Amino acid sequence: MNPFFNDNDSVSALEAQYNAQRIAFAPIVFQVARSMRDLGVLKALYEHKEGLSIEALAKETNLSTYGITTLIETSLSADIVKQKGELYFITKTGCFLLNDPMTIANMNYNHHVNYQGLFSLDEAIKSGKPTGLKVFGEWETIYPALSILPENAKQSWFTFDHFYSDSAFPEAVKKLLSLKPSKILDVGGNTGKFSMLIAKSDKALHVTIMDLPEQLALARENIEKAGLREQIDLLPANVLAPKHSFPKGFDIIWMSQFLDCFSEEEIVNILSKAKEAMNEQTLLCIMEPFWDRQRFETSAFCIINTSPYFTAMANGCSKMYHSKDFIKLIEMAGLKVDEIIDHLGVCQSILKIKRG
Repeated sequence: MNPFFNDNDSVSALEAQYNAQRIAFAPIVFQVARSMRDLGVLKALYEHKEGLSIEALAKETNLSTYGITTLIETSLSADIVKQKGELYFITKTGCFLLNDPMTIANMNYNHHVNYQGLFSLDEAIKSGKPTGLKVFGEWETIYPALSILPENAKQSWFTFDHFYSDSAFPEAVKKLLSLKPSKILDVGGNTGKFSMLIAKSDKALHVTIMDLPEQLALARENIEKAGLREQIDLLPANVLAPKHSFPKGFDIIWMSQFLDCFSEEEIVNILSKAKEAMNEQTLLCIMEPFWDRQRFETSAFCIINTSPYFTAMANGCSKMYHSKDFIKLIEMAGLKVDEIIDHLGVCQSILKIKRG
């Protein structure tokens, strides 16, 4: 585990005051940065390494000099652009805002999915319900609504979700196939991406995706397009339903970025149900981005700051976990971590779990 954020009070009082103002104005800086990207200002600066004046930028982007000046001056204060005389240039930070896939996914996700709803974070914290979700409609959680969210929100949500999981999938497939399974239960399989990838990698393997009916509708369409109906079954289920139980007879029960969608009490409940379906040979493999097990502080920062989305938008009660806290929940369910495999893809770890 890495000691992230342990030395975060070492600045001077003047620097601390400045940091506080950067936080106070963060919503404005965020929207200016996004407008700089989406209105083509960053692209113009990136393509003109010789620099551009306010007037040249206005002409290049078909925006007013007033609009450009407003965007540029905030961007100057946020280290997105730099100035030499009358000319402006894109900085390294500006280049990441424009071109970095992680930054693009994070920014679109926060703008289209979270921005308006997080206005209700106080209410969500106090009530334990995703009160910000009302900006999209009246649901108890976001999950049944994912397939019918406004297009920008839906695309941003799935791009964000897949960015943090997909990069780990090829390595995860190799790890699971090395265990020689014949049947895998993919719990919370979402759009079916992982199940399709592992099924294509081993034609003798049979996979069952267990998820909400609304999610399986998306998976079914993808599986049929991929011609994998013979290898992949779909099992509609709500794992929180009191009478729900896990099916038995699987070599591996797989959960990828699934349990972070639930409260601690719900996680213990789900894991306890999984345990009842496991024999001595069954492995429960959980892939999660634990913020304390990251290689870089940037990843830890991104993962931690996904938690308020769960509070205000998703369900009001879940979060991204520190591995120590998560392992306690596993042990409370009567299970034991046999092995931890870190640094898969951008940020993932796999916990290999057996009956305690």
